[in-house]
Amino acid sequence: MMNHFMILAVLIPLRTCHTSYSQQESDVFPVTYLNVSKDLDLQRLLVEWDVVKSAHDAELAISFEIQVRRTNEVVWTEFQNVTLDKLGKPLHWTWDSNIPLECMSHAVRIRSKAETSKIWSQWSLWETLPGLDTSNRSGPQIFPKEKVLAEGSNITLCCIGGKGQTIKEFSVFPTVDVVKRTKSQVRLLTVGNLSHDKGSNIHVYCSDEDKGSHEAAFFVGKPPDTPKNFSCQTQDMKRVTCTWRKEETYLYGRNSPQYTLSETSSQKMALCEASCPEQCSCSWDIGQQQIWNVTVTVENPLGKKSATDVFDVKHRVYPTAPFQVWEDCTDTEMTLHWNYKNTEIELFCQTEVVQPDGKVELHNSSVADSRRITLRGLRPHTEYTARVRCGAARHFWRWSEWSQPLTCRTKEGTPSGKLDIWREITPVFGGRNVTLFWKQTPSFQANGKIISYEVTWEKIEDGSQPESISFSSVYNSTRIFLDNHSYRISVMAKNNVNFSLPSILIISRATDNSTEELKEGQVNGTDDGIFLSWEPRSIYDSYIVDWCNFPRLQPCDLQWKRFGSNISSAVISSAAFVPGVRYKFHVYGSVANRASLLEKKIGYLKELPPHLDPIVRKVDLTYNSVTLSWDSYLTNESEPGFVRGYHVYVSPIQGNCNLKGSKKHILSDESELCKYTIENPEEKRYTVKHLMPNTKYKIVVKAFTGGGETPIVNFRYIDTPYNSNMLYFIFLLVIVPTLVAAICHWKMKWLKEWCCPVIPSPNKSKVLSFKEFKMDSEKVLKINDCLPDMLAVDSNADAHKLHPVTWSPVSSTPTEDNTDGHNSSWIYSSENVARDFPSTSTPQTHTCFENFAYSSPLEAESDPYQIPETLEAGKTNQAVVLYQPQCYIDIFHEDAASTTRKTGERKNSLKYISQTDVCWLGGRL
Repeated sequence: MMNHFMILAVLIPLRTCHTSYSQQESDVFPVTYLNVSKDLDLQRLLVEWDVVKSAHDAELAISFEIQVRRTNEVVWTEFQNVTLDKLGKPLHWTWDSNIPLECMSHAVRIRSKAETSKIWSQWSLWETLPGLDTSNRSGPQIFPKEKVLAEGSNITLCCIGGKGQTIKEFSVFPTVDVVKRTKSQVRLLTVGNLSHDKGSNIHVYCSDEDKGSHEAAFFVGKPPDTPKNFSCQTQDMKRVTCTWRKEETYLYGRNSPQYTLSETSSQKMALCEASCPEQCSCSWDIGQQQIWNVTVTVENPLGKKSATDVFDVKHRVYPTAPFQVWEDCTDTEMTLHWNYKNTEIELFCQTEVVQPDGKVELHNSSVADSRRITLRGLRPHTEYTARVRCGAARHFWRWSEWSQPLTCRTKEGTPSGKLDIWREITPVFGGRNVTLFWKQTPSFQANGKIISYEVTWEKIEDGSQPESISFSSVYNSTRIFLDNHSYRISVMAKNNVNFSLPSILIISRATDNSTEELKEGQVNGTDDGIFLSWEPRSIYDSYIVDWCNFPRLQPCDLQWKRFGSNISSAVISSAAFVPGVRYKFHVYGSVANRASLLEKKIGYLKELPPHLDPIVRKVDLTYNSVTLSWDSYLTNESEPGFVRGYHVYVSPIQGNCNLKGSKKHILSDESELCKYTIENPEEKRYTVKHLMPNTKYKIVVKAFTGGGETPIVNFRYIDTPYNSNMLYFIFLLVIVPTLVAAICHWKMKWLKEWCCPVIPSPNKSKVLSFKEFKMDSEKVLKINDCLPDMLAVDSNADAHKLHPVTWSPVSSTPTEDNTDGHNSSWIYSSENVARDFPSTSTPQTHTCFENFAYSSPLEAESDPYQIPETLEAGKTNQAVVLYQPQCYIDIFHEDAASTTRKTGERKNSLKYISQTDVCWLGGRL
């Protein structure tokens, strides 16, 4: 029993698996039919296949996987989802090849899978379309064959060599963008972004190593566009003409666009044959049909487009141009007449009139179907050009073409307006010469050909008989003589019809014109002319400005211009104005045809630099300045500008200029000058300061105008002199100190002795040289042997303890006082000192103290106080020889001391005075 259950446990799963596998196999529907063909014109594969009939019966939704192989490489894979129907029709699929199908063999295979299944069927066998690469060829061939290519597209070309031959060259002309090349027996070449501007024709050349070759041509163009401006109309209600704009496709010959006109309700495929020289048109007879629906189709190898026009013939009337146009003219009117062919169509017409100034006027006829029109308000003796066109009075569509233009001149009429006249008065003996000028103004209309001018003049005071004279039309001025009375002058123009209105001018009496000399004011030029302004006066009704176009010639071509009473400035312009020429202007005020001179002006269109430089006549030099004097500058009419002032340029020959108060000026050669500006043109003298003495300078004076100055070419050279004050100063600073130093050096010894006496050194004292005064290698100075320079006694009692030496002016021998047994040999009298005392009649006693501690044989020679007599008298006493004591007034005698000592603060005191102080008669130096 157990075994039975075990067998069932094994068999049941096996049966389940077998049932499931059998069911899946029944859901697989392999391809039973596969056929592949090709369309070489489109370079397209056409694939047809089918599956078993049961799949159609079940109307299954099936997915197909399709693969395309080129040579041995799968180049395309695509999935197609299809729901089958019971009709059992085969399935179709197309594939466009990117290379010519002739170049290589292509194969296709398919497999399927029902949507309810997860298993794909087996692949069908490869269905192969062999290429020409496997055929027996005698020479190279290029594919695809010649064809038309769209601009901007890409194309892949191939060249197949002869059997067993290798391609040697595969090229394109003209040179275009080559995307890819392959090197094998089958050579591929891809050309991208084709354009007609590189040539509408592309030529391909291929050759193999057997010298076989093949050429092909391809045409690059554009597909046609929808026809523009397509419309149809009739001129005679018998024939319809349709027109449209021709579009460029860059394809010609048999590839050029082909146009076809057809009518929807007509049985004819083509109504007419189009002609396209510049604009396309096509015509046909309309018969009895009134409503038309016309379609134009344009087609070339790259595509096809069309346009449609639906119209009623009665609403598309386009009349022919009028013909047989003629005219009738008077002095102010012109009547045009014409004919036209469409007598059965009611028309109205329009006339175009071109004025002499080019202005165009349009006049419409007021009556329908009228064949004439009258134009009024024309100017006499004026040439006009006219032409006519017409349109349908009912259901207007468009104007006809213009008729041939007709030119007509109106007849002459009486001149209108007045001449503009002016005068120039020149005083002469017994009267005045008056030159009259006249010209036509814009408001004057000759209305014909002027044949003469008539000038009439008469006195105003006595009403005498007027005089007149006639001039040919070629003249515009005349000169007459008038005495000093007032005159009325008139000028008229005459044509073949009549005279113009007279232009009146009053010439005042000569005494009335006597006015004080007017000062000429300066005016400035502008880009448009010369600007003038004047002071307005309310009494005048107009102003006149006159000038000469050529002031340096005779006649000067006098010109004038009139201005209204409310104008006080103007820009005078003339084609004759040139830079550098001075022009004179006179401003007149006019009232009742009588003119009075108001102001005079002079100016330039543009000022130029002066012709000449000022002539420097005098140069005054100092060590630090130069004064230049020059002649007055001539400012006559020949000058090219108003002299505004002067520039003085200065520069040292060596180095740059940096004078105080000047400005830097750089020449064209980059050299630097100091520039001074004198803005007063009347100035004739200038001083340049802050120059360096004994320096060479270059200097020049230039006049300048509103147009600048001429280039600096010639300089004047100057040399500044030495500075005498500086020499004196140098003498004081150098020579005098040098002289003083030389004298001082010469008298150095005396000066040193006088200013800096020798100070004895204590280290050289004889007292310190005695052996008995040494204690333990140290020198010991006994106080008894160290004597002071001077003693001052505070009391007489102390003073008497000293041992004075007295002397008198009579004797030079010292007297010893051996009081108390002391040796007083160190007290001497000094004859030298005595000589310096003031002379007295009574003997005076002086006391000298000697200090041997400051005696020194090394300093004895230079001691200024040593006594020569003592040195010569005796040499036994070395103290006397080596040292002369300093002497002071006897302090023991109060009278003597009080006489000579002025600076002591106390009488009864004993003071020590250092030997470094110089003692002289009781005082100090």
